[in-house]
Amino acid sequence: MASEKNATDVSVRINSDDNLLHAPDETLVIQVARGNSTALEVLYDRYASTVLGISLKVIGDQALAEDVLQETFWRVWQSAGTYQSQRGPFTGWLFRIARNLSIDAYRRRNVRPQTISGAEGSDPILEETPDPDTNVADQAQSILKNRQIRKALAALPTVQRQVIEMAYFYGMTRQEIAEATGEALGTIHTRARLALQKLRGEFERDEFEG
Repeated sequence: MASEKNATDVSVRINSDDNLLHAPDETLVIQVARGNSTALEVLYDRYASTVLGISLKVIGDQALAEDVLQETFWRVWQSAGTYQSQRGPFTGWLFRIARNLSIDAYRRRNVRPQTISGAEGSDPILEETPDPDTNVADQAQSILKNRQIRKALAALPTVQRQVIEMAYFYGMTRQEIAEATGEALGTIHTRARLALQKLRGEFERDEFEG
């Protein structure tokens, strides 16, 4: 009897794991929140390569990107209970975690920390100054370029900015953006086209005024 029970338990577990392989992301996140490590493994298998690609786009360092990959899914394991499907698909939530961690890792590697946090008279430029061993001209160009990009992005409508950020920071294709946001591919094409037109206009105006 005991052996039959054990065999049944194994069969149920295999069937359950097989079901998870084909389960929607939202179902898997619920299972992760309940402590199901197999569900996390399924999500990892689905999206690890994309998350790694996002990190590489931002950081440009394979080892650091792999660290961010592991940290991203550790965050998913810890915070799965906070995910709310009504706010958007799981992939958008996951990629935001990956992007934020990647930016943090990039800043830790390239930015000199502020000497005294919140010190009076502190210059925000110091917060984005690359390593002092790099070329000064390259540092200045990087700062100005980053500021120009942020300024141009800030001028875009939110939905258009989202498309550009997902493509630029996440390294996502338009098809992937459509799947992540739940929007039609044609809508993503339109938003990307309009956003690029506006960005081009912003850059051209800055060059003219400069």
